[in-house]
Amino acid sequence: MEVVYEDNHIIIVNKKSGEIVQGDKTGDRPLSDLVKDYIKEKYAKPGAVFLGVVHRLDRPVSGLVVFARTSKALTRLNKMFAEGQVHKTYWAIVKNTPKAPEGTLENWLVRNEKQNKSYAYDKERPNSKKAILKYRVIGHTDNYSVLEVNLMTGRHHQIRCQLAAMGCPIKGDLKYGAPRSNPDGSISLMSRRVEFVHPVSKETIIAEAPLPNDPLWQAAATR
Repeated sequence: MEVVYEDNHIIIVNKKSGEIVQGDKTGDRPLSDLVKDYIKEKYAKPGAVFLGVVHRLDRPVSGLVVFARTSKALTRLNKMFAEGQVHKTYWAIVKNTPKAPEGTLENWLVRNEKQNKSYAYDKERPNSKKAILKYRVIGHTDNYSVLEVNLMTGRHHQIRCQLAAMGCPIKGDLKYGAPRSNPDGSISLMSRRVEFVHPVSKETIIAEAPLPNDPLWQAAATR
């Protein structure tokens, strides 16, 4: 576990692909428990450690996750996330190159709970939710493009679904049309950067995740 930022009220960590943020039916040990262990050991905390989960990343996705260390920060961060006051930037390695080097994607997404998958449509459907994201191409390799993505809405598998619907599935994302998996089971999508006003101190917090140790990420980011 890699800590990117911490103070008395919040802690931001760089999640590895394959880790779950919060406990689920798999019974696997979640990232939240690892962060609690870190706090307990570093600060010699007796008894239970408070840690609030304010958002999640899909299991195969890597990058920044923000946790609250106090109830005051948790309440305020929950409100900030709900109101879009936390600005998250994602990077994705995708197959194919978008027709436009940058643009806005607008779709209506329908979530299939049984399949744990979302489907994108151009027009509103029953039980659909509007999904909006902005992207721009920031790098290339011979076979892939690297996109910077900013979410305007927060829907189930939104980036994965909308990029696939554009004809640019994320590398390794078999669920959304990638031709093959990544060797480690990850998908090439990361929460790269997060920016927000600190819920208590009111200072501007900007955190950035280091790129995965993968030649494709490195090559794509420097072209």
